[in-house]
Amino acid sequence: MSKADLKFEKKHQFYTKVRDTVAALSAQKATEKKKKLRSRQKKLKPYDLSSLSEFLPELKTLWQPSPAAQFKLNCKSMQKLILKEGKQLSTVLNHPAFQLDSLAAILQHLHSTQPVTDEKPKKKKNKNGRKKKKANKSKASDGPQSMVM
Repeated sequence: MSKADLKFEKKHQFYTKVRDTVAALSAQKATEKKKKLRSRQKKLKPYDLSSLSEFLPELKTLWQPSPAAQFKLNCKSMQKLILKEGKQLSTVLNHPAFQLDSLAAILQHLHSTQPVTDEKPKKKKNKNGRKKKKANKSKASDGPQSMVM
């Protein structure tokens, strides 16, 4: 055998050893995870919560799917949505108020549809979360003064 063949054979043996050890470690890790899961399940104690069920309301009455959850987005529904939005856009573009002043019409629409929120500007606070205090300047630092006695 040539030197290159010996090198190749040595590398091949090394890689097979590495592959075997990796497979053994992964199998060992999987069994450890199963053991941990079993021990956690053993620690859990079953509680009888049937007495609570009579006081709680039914889940079906509380939970109602939103219309967005019922709306499935497929090709047919997308086509309907595009047609509907296209008609809405054409009616907006043909509206006389929009044709006269588009920005004013949009602003008026937003005022009529969106709730108005009056937010007062928050006072700045320092790093500690407290309000800043105004520091009183001492009279000595106001400027040059004569020392008359």
